[in-house]
Amino acid sequence: MPRLGVTLAVLSVLALLTADLAAARVGSGGSFGSRGTRTFTPPPTTNTAPKTAAPIDKSIANPAPSATSTGQSGVGAPSRFGGLRGLLLGGLIAAGLASIFGVGALASILGFALQMLLIAGIVWLALAYFRSRRTGQPVFAPSGGRGQEIPVPHADTNYRANANYGTNGSAAAAATRTLNISQDDLDTFERMLGDIQGAYSREDTRRLGDMTTPEMLSYFSQELANNARRGVRNEVSGVRLLQGDVSEAWREPGSDYATVAMRYALRDTLIDRASGGVVSGSGERDEEVTELWTFRRDDRDRAAGWQLSAIQQA
Repeated sequence: MPRLGVTLAVLSVLALLTADLAAARVGSGGSFGSRGTRTFTPPPTTNTAPKTAAPIDKSIANPAPSATSTGQSGVGAPSRFGGLRGLLLGGLIAAGLASIFGVGALASILGFALQMLLIAGIVWLALAYFRSRRTGQPVFAPSGGRGQEIPVPHADTNYRANANYGTNGSAAAAATRTLNISQDDLDTFERMLGDIQGAYSREDTRRLGDMTTPEMLSYFSQELANNARRGVRNEVSGVRLLQGDVSEAWREPGSDYATVAMRYALRDTLIDRASGGVVSGSGERDEEVTELWTFRRDDRDRAAGWQLSAIQQA
């Protein structure tokens, strides 16, 4: 590869890794979890989230044939850059730096080995691409309906309950029925937004377990463990819901589900555990995030109430 091409590749990969590190809040910018029979069907758009939500790419649920035909399991990999893809990214960075700066004969040998690994990785990606072309890609079309907007609290203004919920028209949705969401439910969702972010910031997995499904707790615990290995901790403060509305709410045998679009502000930083210095983010400036959170209520444990079961980026 020309030196300029290598340089651009290295900078692109470093930018991706930096963006991943900066996304430190609950969810870390991903879309994961389970929404019952609608896990692999996009929720209806709303005034708060007018664009189709990102599809869930990590879930314990098994995708139905109509939801995806890639042949891959619905269970997500333990790391966003794991396995051969992680080696490929590492090879790109190391080979690029060695090509740019040069560090003698040892670097030449290492560079040759890394180039061979890079070639193998490109071949692997090409084969994966052609396999996906043969089998087809999942199609995530927007739903026909929009959720009704719910004004979000400013001063003493409260949510307004929404009794109109859109359906996505899928076969799975046809087997379910709509669910009425009360004002108390909406207040609970707003409170849980702050409580979950706070528990994640404190690394309080016991409290997180009370408010999330076991699947979501496993993802959050893994993220916290990754932070600990990197020697950083997440610090979230000032969580404020700015706007929210219900995308859809439905009942399945044994469970209630509600997907809520939320645009909220927070201060999100990564702190070095040893020095206490800021690694990324700002504790002085608010950032805004728009996500769809799905909450689940299990008939087997109604006393536990709603628990977070999925997060999707909007």
